[in-house]
Amino acid sequence: MKNSTRLASVFSLMLALLFFSCKKSENSSAKPEENRFTKVVLTEGMDEPMEMTFLPENRILLVERKGGVKIFDEKSGEMILVATIPINTKYTNKEGAIREAEEGLMGVIVHPDYAKNNWIYMYYADSADAKHVLARWELKGNVLVTASKKVILEVPTQRQECCHTGGGMVFDAEGNLYLTVGNNTVNPRTGSSNLDERPGMENSDDQRAPGNTNDLRGKILRIHPENDGTYSIPEGNLFPAGTEKTRPEIYTMGHRNAWRPTLDSKTGYLYWGEVGPDASVDSIWGPKGYDEFNQAKGPGFFGWPYFIANNRPYNRHDLATETYGAPYDVNKPVNESVNNTGLKDLPTPVVPAMIYYPYGVSEEFPLLGSSGRSATGGPVFRKNDFKKDSPYIFPSYYEGKWMIVDFMRGWIMAITMDESGDYKSMERLLPNETFSSAIDMDFGPDGSLYILEYGSAWFRGNANSRIVKIEYNAGNRKPNVSIEVDKSSGAIPFSSKFSSQGTSDFDDYDQGNLTFEWSLTTESGFNQIFSEPNPTFNFTEAGIYTMTLTVTDTKGEKNSASP
Repeated sequence: MKNSTRLASVFSLMLALLFFSCKKSENSSAKPEENRFTKVVLTEGMDEPMEMTFLPENRILLVERKGGVKIFDEKSGEMILVATIPINTKYTNKEGAIREAEEGLMGVIVHPDYAKNNWIYMYYADSADAKHVLARWELKGNVLVTASKKVILEVPTQRQECCHTGGGMVFDAEGNLYLTVGNNTVNPRTGSSNLDERPGMENSDDQRAPGNTNDLRGKILRIHPENDGTYSIPEGNLFPAGTEKTRPEIYTMGHRNAWRPTLDSKTGYLYWGEVGPDASVDSIWGPKGYDEFNQAKGPGFFGWPYFIANNRPYNRHDLATETYGAPYDVNKPVNESVNNTGLKDLPTPVVPAMIYYPYGVSEEFPLLGSSGRSATGGPVFRKNDFKKDSPYIFPSYYEGKWMIVDFMRGWIMAITMDESGDYKSMERLLPNETFSSAIDMDFGPDGSLYILEYGSAWFRGNANSRIVKIEYNAGNRKPNVSIEVDKSSGAIPFSSKFSSQGTSDFDDYDQGNLTFEWSLTTESGFNQIFSEPNPTFNFTEAGIYTMTLTVTDTKGEKNSASP
């Protein structure tokens, strides 16, 4: 290739971007062809993105773990830093050693009436005190109004040892806010359950958090934020207000690390992904580790730290004497820990996981494969959630299906439930695509499925962190443009042959009926058009040239590319 001081000509291999409209046809209950879906990368290079939510006018609000609050404008492609929230990102243990923490700015959601009140909610680790905070701000345009901040709820935590914070949020139709709160407990070296009652080891006992009816950690909370910045307790939570040794905010309990929640707008059922412990085999202390995808048809106890997967019990374990006892009784779960401040008798029945899988291949759900695991979650598709003119609404085939994604494994699965809402089957969405490090996933107002990808390395910004969307095209599909050139540079004069071989169209009626237009241009104003599929051009003057091929189908749909 020639630089600015040489006399050879150069080709600039530039990508021409084309935005196209999808003309919709009637949706069918038949399974759609995979080529009707298009994976689009919207932006890349964020600093530990955690959660996203949608604003009016094709804008995406997202938060980054180190405190960044950003807006991505899908129309302009611009990423705007709105504010940086002061937060904590470090653990300091009893010995004074400091390490990076699984906390910071963890979650964000827009109020259902945002168009009227401009309210957003964020969940973060307080910069000074050991607590996680849910607070509300006004976001007007691209300005976060600092003086508008109102603290809604606080969760006391420990920040000596890792891990798990939660921070996923979703609103229901009644304006109730659901918030996932992590267990804030040490990961035991055994990769098993956390049942350490020895003095000074409170941070290693999950009986003091997920298994404690009087603690907000290891829970999914359900509150009703009020206009004045307070909250009320909606009817139907796990414990009626005023019940001794309980917190009325608790909707579900017994969670290790509940992640991204979603609600089925038709049934009201709550869904989420949940990250399990690390044990790779069954052992004397109990079952191996499983990640879970869970469903709550109402309030309930989901088992941790006494049960996992389909209610497989852990064994009682006295770490002071290193002795083991009988497995916990799923029909009569009790919390007898010295660190328990809540009820001894826990709610029944214990709700088993809907889907559960270990590191290896799952006997019950083999399609999930084997690898690292980190269940994220995802939305339930309901066509009525979108305006009729939304351009990319998924077809009726996916009605009522739950779309789930795993941070580590890269697949998206579509889960089918029966009429009772129970698991029926699963299938992979776009099996030829992967979605790496997916930390959040939701349908946007335009009907597309959006995926927020954290990136490949922990605790740092990643060039491969991305926002990706999957668009569905129910109507005519644009051509697929392929270009080759036999010679892209050389000493003057020389000839280049351009080929459109491989260009195609998925629609039968367009086969053999595509039209081609090549445009050869320079910044100085040179522009020559070729109408044949495979032109040749003789270069007699040095310069930087751009050749762009535009292909048009019989419906007028176009697509362009450059070699």
